Amino acid sequence: MEVYKGSSSYKGIAIGKIAEMKKASAVVRRTHVEDIEAEIRRYHEAKDMAQAEIMDLHAKALKEVGEAQAEIFEVHAMFLDEFDDSVENIIREQGVNAEFAVAETADNTAAMLAAMDDNPYMQARQTDVRDVAERVIRDLNGGSGDSNNFTEQVILIADDLAPSETVQLDKTMVLAFVTREGSTNSHTAILARTMNIPALCQTPVPAEADGKQGIVDGFTGQVFVDPDEATLEKYLKLREAEEEKQKLLKELKGKDTVTKSGRKVKLYANIGGIGDVGFVLENDAAGVGLFRSEFLYLQSGDFPSEEEQFKAYRQVAEMLGGREVVVRTLDIGADKQIDYFGLDREDNPALGYRAIRICLTREDIFRTQLRALYRASAYGNIDIMFPMITSVWEVERARQLCEDVKAELTAEHIDFKDVPIGIMIETPAAVLIADELAELVDFFSIGTNDLTQYTLAIDRQNQKLDRFFDAHHPAVLRAIRMTIEAGHRHNTWVGICGELGADPDLTESFVNWGIDELSMSPSSILPVRKIIRDMD
Repeated sequence: MEVYKGSSSYKGIAIGKIAEMKKASAVVRRTHVEDIEAEIRRYHEAKDMAQAEIMDLHAKALKEVGEAQAEIFEVHAMFLDEFDDSVENIIREQGVNAEFAVAETADNTAAMLAAMDDNPYMQARQTDVRDVAERVIRDLNGGSGDSNNFTEQVILIADDLAPSETVQLDKTMVLAFVTREGSTNSHTAILARTMNIPALCQTPVPAEADGKQGIVDGFTGQVFVDPDEATLEKYLKLREAEEEKQKLLKELKGKDTVTKSGRKVKLYANIGGIGDVGFVLENDAAGVGLFRSEFLYLQSGDFPSEEEQFKAYRQVAEMLGGREVVVRTLDIGADKQIDYFGLDREDNPALGYRAIRICLTREDIFRTQLRALYRASAYGNIDIMFPMITSVWEVERARQLCEDVKAELTAEHIDFKDVPIGIMIETPAAVLIADELAELVDFFSIGTNDLTQYTLAIDRQNQKLDRFFDAHHPAVLRAIRMTIEAGHRHNTWVGICGELGADPDLTESFVNWGIDELSMSPSSILPVRKIIRDMD
C-alpha cells in the first residue's frame, strides 16, 4: 500500500479503480512558413473555432453549475482575444507556423502569471491560459480531442484539470479526482465543489497507479493506492457512515424546521467564502446567517478592490438562488490581524481597534465594501450586518454611509436593492441598550462567542482560562434572552450566529424563548433540525 498526501479541494470519501486522465497533447514543432498572411488567416480560423467551443462550454456550465461558475469560460474567451497581437507578431517576425506562435504566446503569458507571487488568484490562471492554447492548437491540427469515455466509475488522476475538462466529464462515472498540480484557488477546484465531487490537488500520485484500487479521503487529503485489507475495511465503514448521513439528509431535506406545535425557526449556515456554498446547499440550510467577509481580506495581499469583492458577493448570492445571505462587514483586529492594514500592536486587542471601529475611522475602506455589497444585492437576497456595536451613534453613522453609497450608485445608474440592515449583539453594552438599537435596524444576530468573552471578562484566546470560560453561564443565557425579548418588542427578528447556535443542549431553550433564526456550521443543520422537529 502506498499513501500520498495532498490538499483537499472538496471533502468526501471515494473507493474505486484509479484511472489516469488521457490528454491528446500534440507535440508542437517550429516550422518555417512562406505565406505569412495565409498562416495568420489559418490562426484566426482556428481561433474562431476555439471561440465557438468555449461558448458551448459556457452554455453547458451555465446549465450545470450556474452563472457565477460559468464565468471562467468568459475569462477563457478574454485570454483568447489577448493572444492575437502576440501570435501575429511571432508569425510575422519569425516566419513560423501558427501552432508554434500560439504555444510560445501561452508559455510567455503563463510565465508572467507564475511570477505574481502576491496574487494567488492570477497565479492559478496559468492552467486556463494553457487550456486555451491547447484548444487552438488542436483546432489547427484538425480538432482531434481527448478520449475519456469510462465504462465504470473511477478515481480520476491527472497532472492538472482545466475547467473545460472538468465540465466535460461525465460526473456519473467519476468518483473523485486528484491532481498532481493545481490549487484550491483554481476555478477547477471551485467547480469540483459545486459539482459535489471529492477532490484533491498537489497530490503526487504516480502514473503507475493507473488501473489499481484506490481510496480518496477528502477529509484528510490522502490517497491510498492498493490499500491493505485493514485500510479498505476502515474506509468502507467510514463511507457507510457518510452514506447514513446522506440518508438523514434525504429524509429531512426540503422539510420545514418546525416544532410539533407549529413554531418555525430558520436554520442558516455560517460560511467563510465561496468554497463553503456547496456545504450550505448540501445540508439544506435555509440561507446564510453569517458570511465572514473578512476572509476576502485575509486571503489577499492587499486591500481587495470593489470589483473583487462584488464578484465574490455576487457569486454567493447567485449560487444560493434567492436564499437570504447575511454578510457581516469587515471584522478584523483582535485575533484577526492583516499586515497591510498597518494596525498598531495593542496590549489588549480584544478590547481595542477592531471591526466597526476600524470601518468608522477608515471610511474609505468601508465605503468600498458597502458599494460592492449593494451592487451584489441586485443579483440575490443580501442583508448587511455590522459587528461589535456598542452605541447608537455607531449604527446611525453606518446607516448614513449606506445612504451615501446608495445615492452614489443611483447617480451612476447602477442597480441595487434596499437591503435589510442588522447588527451583531456581542457586548453587554449592546444587550443593555437593545431596545434603542432595535429601533434602528431590521434584525439582531447574537455573536455568542464574543458575548461570552465580554460578559465574563475572559479572553477566549487564553488557553489558561478554558476552565473559566462557560458559554452556559447564567449571565450569558440571560443576556441572550433579554436580547430576544427586546428585539421582539420592536418587531426586529433575532438570530444567533455564534457557537451556541448549534449547541444541542440549548436548542430547546432558544426555541422556547422565541428565537427566530439559528446560524451554524453547515454540518450541524440537520441534527438541529431534527431536535426542533421532535419538540412539542
